[in-house]
Amino acid sequence: MKNKKTLYFILMFLPLLITAAAIGFLPDRIPAHYGFDGQADRWGSKYESFLFPAITIGMGLFMLAMARFAARQEPNGRNNEKVCMTAGIVLLTWFNILNCYTLYTSFTQAENLSALSLDISQTECILLGILMTVLGNVMPKLKRNSVIGLRTPWSMENDAVWKKCQRFGGISFIISGILCIAAGFAVRGTACLFWMLGILAADTIVCVYYSYRAAKNA
Repeated sequence: MKNKKTLYFILMFLPLLITAAAIGFLPDRIPAHYGFDGQADRWGSKYESFLFPAITIGMGLFMLAMARFAARQEPNGRNNEKVCMTAGIVLLTWFNILNCYTLYTSFTQAENLSALSLDISQTECILLGILMTVLGNVMPKLKRNSVIGLRTPWSMENDAVWKKCQRFGGISFIISGILCIAAGFAVRGTACLFWMLGILAADTIVCVYYSYRAAKNA
């Protein structure tokens, strides 16, 4: 657990260190926002590059708070805390990759993301798929809590229903994660984004319905 926390904090502050090292090499004017069509629709100062590291640190602190809160709801053991830390590590890794991508587009002053060989929508879809696959593998270890896992009014009814829902949710997350990774390799641009949102929506509906049926049949 100590090594996991060390990695967690490294990933939380690494974007800030990388951006601080790169800021001197960035042009004064960088693309600060892109529309759904991948075209830069706002330009700003290179110091806006520190916004992403700030968001990464904020997300890291939020996930730490979630881990501690979830740990309090598990009197015996540390499964909830470990799962939250694992999810946080994968999420922070995602943020680190996106930060490097943002610095690259700033350095090259990319006006059209679709012209780049690395498509941001594909990258996000693949990274989300990896996150869901990892979470799916650890979800069955979660003890009943109000922070993380397949949490609905029905799954929270008792420990037996909770356990069934986490097992099913884990399988559903893994399948959805694999579908997101496949979509990330097969489709580019806005279409990839819509595929990702569609997979997430379908997964949510299936999991919520299963928790309802599991509670009714308990």
